[in-house]
Formats: sequence, C-alpha cells, structure tokens
Amino acid sequence: MPEQSLVPKQTSPIRIPGITITRRHALQLGGLGVAGLSLPRLLAARHEASAPPPRADHCIILFLNGGPPHLDMWDMKPDAPAEIRGEFSPIATSLPGYQMGELLPNTARHAHRSTVVRSMHHSVNNAHAAAVYCALTGHDRGELGGGARPTDNPAPGSVLSMFRPPQQTIVPFVHLPYVTKEGAGGPPQPGFFGGFLGASWDPLFVTRDPNADDFAVPELTLVGDVNESRLSAREGLLESLDRRLQTAAGVRAAGSMSRFQQRALELLTSPDTQQAFHLNDETAEVRERYGRNIYGQSVLLARRLIEAGTRLVTVSWAPDANATWDTHGNNFGKLRNDLLPPLDAAWSALLDDLSESGMLERTIVAVMGDFGRTPKINANAGRDHWNWCYSLMLTGGGFQEGLIYGTSDETGAYPAGTPLTPGDIIATLYHALGVPHDGLVYDPTDRPHRIVPVGEVVPDLLA
Repeated sequence: MPEQSLVPKQTSPIRIPGITITRRHALQLGGLGVAGLSLPRLLAARHEASAPPPRADHCIILFLNGGPPHLDMWDMKPDAPAEIRGEFSPIATSLPGYQMGELLPNTARHAHRSTVVRSMHHSVNNAHAAAVYCALTGHDRGELGGGARPTDNPAPGSVLSMFRPPQQTIVPFVHLPYVTKEGAGGPPQPGFFGGFLGASWDPLFVTRDPNADDFAVPELTLVGDVNESRLSAREGLLESLDRRLQTAAGVRAAGSMSRFQQRALELLTSPDTQQAFHLNDETAEVRERYGRNIYGQSVLLARRLIEAGTRLVTVSWAPDANATWDTHGNNFGKLRNDLLPPLDAAWSALLDDLSESGMLERTIVAVMGDFGRTPKINANAGRDHWNWCYSLMLTGGGFQEGLIYGTSDETGAYPAGTPLTPGDIIATLYHALGVPHDGLVYDPTDRPHRIVPVGEVVPDLLA
C-alpha cells in the first residue's frame, strides 16, 4: 500500500441533499465514520470474551515529544559527577524517601498518588518517529524512521474506541494541540492515528490554540443552514445508501453502518460535545492554574473532554520532534524557562481537579516521552537521545499509589533492576482500561494483529 498523508488537505465535499460534509470533516470526526461513505471497518475487532474488567474508563496521555530528561525530573542522581547530575537540585516529595527535580514542586506534592517507572528501555535511539511509535503502541520497529503510514498499528485511543466506545454521545478519541511532525516541515509522526483500521478511527485533531480568545472547533458545528430537523430527515437516505454500499462491498452485519452513522449525526448536535469545548465556562482562576499557554489549556480541555465521556485524549507537547523536549543544546535553560514550569502547573492542576471530583480513581494520567536523554551532558550544555534507560509516570485508574518501580544504575544509564519496555506499559494500560492486550484487531485484508505484539501486563504496577 503506498504511503499517503493521514491528515489530508480539504478535498471535494461529499454531497447529500441538504447536507455538505467535507472529507476533512469526515476524517476529523474520528471513530464515527461520518455519513458512512468511507466504509470504515466497523467489524475490524474480533472482540474477546476474556477482556479484563476495566479499572479505568478514561485516559489522558501527556506525551512529552522529543524525549524528556529523566535525570533532571524523575530520577535524580545528586551524588553523581557534575557532568551527569546537572544543574538542578533534588527536592523532597510527598512520598518519603523519593525526590524529584527542583522545577517540579507541584508535581512533587502528588508523588504519593503516582507510580514512577525508572527502568524503561527500548531499541530506538536515533529516529524520533520510530521511538514515538514504540512508546505509544508497543511495536518496536527499531531504527526504521519516517512518518505515519496507513499500515501502522493503531493508536491506543483508536483501539479503546473500538473495544469500549463511549456511553455518551461524545467524540471517543481526541488529539491536541498539534499533529506533531518528524522535524520541522516533516511528515506526521506515527502512533497517534488509526493506522490500518482506517482514517475513520483517527482521533478528532484539535489543532487550534485553546488559549486563544477565539478558540472554537468548527468541525463540530452544523454546516451552512442545516439544522437538526433537516439533518434528522436524511437518516433514511443514509441508511439506504449504506445498505447498497455494504452489499457492493460484501460486508455482512446489516445495520452496523447505520448505527454508527446515527452516532455521527448525533455528535454534530450533541450538547455534551459542544459544551466540552467551551473553555470560557471555566473561571479565570482555574485557567490560570493550568497555565495560560497552549499546553496548559490543552490539558484543561483534556479534562473537560473526559468529564464529558471521551475515552482517551493525547496531548502532544511539540509542533515537531525537535521543537521542545529534544534538548541537545541548552538543556537546563530550556527546562527552567520553557518546559518544566508549564508541565508542573498543568499536570498538578489536572491531578487536583480529578482528585477533587472523584474522577482520578477511574482516569489514568500518563506522562511519558519517546525516550530519555544521555546521562553525560554534551559540549552544548545539552543532553542527547538515550533509549537505554528512561522514566515515566502513571497516576490514577487502578495504578499503584506511591510506587517507585525499577531502578537505574548510579549514572542513570541502564536499568539496574526490573527493566520494562513500552510494550509492558501499553499492555498494562490496556488491561487497566478493560482491553485485552493480547486480543486481535484485523487490517483491511483480514489479517490478524495482536494489539501489543511483545509485552505483558505488569501486575505489580496495579493496585
């Protein structure tokens, strides 16, 4: 299958009397197959009767795209030589005996709620794209670079949308605020899309700045003068079209398409969906707590979406792989001035709100990146890529509270105990969310693919 863009430019609209839905609108309403005319593989999953009981109903992934430095955040080495320990001092956390970097004071007060894994590793050290794909899907394809492909394995939000579609009329999977590129002007990175499941299982991409005064999501509004009654009047026509398309394509299970169309049509006028995007309903104080910047307001929007019923939201913290956390130079200045204070504010505000509302018990908040960074500081006062050992943090949704899992050696270069791979983490995330990590999904040629190919659930991470 030839490579093609998974975020296409707007093309000729699909025309149905009284309704105009562009292909861009259809793809952006991911997981719902708007109008059904793209024939998404609604029966691609052979749902497993042995799916684990869910501990969590929602997940927010804060993906620190580019590679966050574990030695300056979660795995401090204060006794190491200066060229390894860096400029930051460790501070105490709410978990006795565990320290974080000094620029994470608000995160530190939630340490007793979280699981921190300090023994992550995988095989990819050069290509961000391949490392992102590995981190998010568990599929480690080595140093094979390049952008997203239609043959990729699906993102966690795509799989979760398939196995556990939302109960409410709400977008199941949302990605914001960037479709992160593999370098400035490069192709979109893999790991965030529906892959071989088809574009209808992509997330809704929200690529406008939620911090802007005029923030809105026009994809979720009725087009032109189409009102609810006119939209409803066309359902019979859509069902008729679907039956003909299903027959032509040899698709059995009549009615499946129309049920998903009904969900798509409801979505266009859903109060839950519309309301979730009204950030101005939040008080000025709340918005300030999250940070008046594109990432802080994206995290706030993620909270509002999961409160409305969205299953999974990814926040990709970079417009391109080299723009933020890829700190080959001036690592400490970038962390101090640009990166860690906004992350500290947004993550802690999210935890405060989820804890207060009682949603944290059923919501996973994952903070991770594509890999870590070198123990030794380079000549540009930076840290380079380091896949051999790195850290991540998981909170809520059935994960252990106050658990520091795994250790690194004295310089943070290699795991010293209980090493884990991205496949293990993704398998455990799926297990907590009620998805069988060893279940099968099927590509358009009906070939089976294990959801997580290599990696197993880590019971010790779960409460």
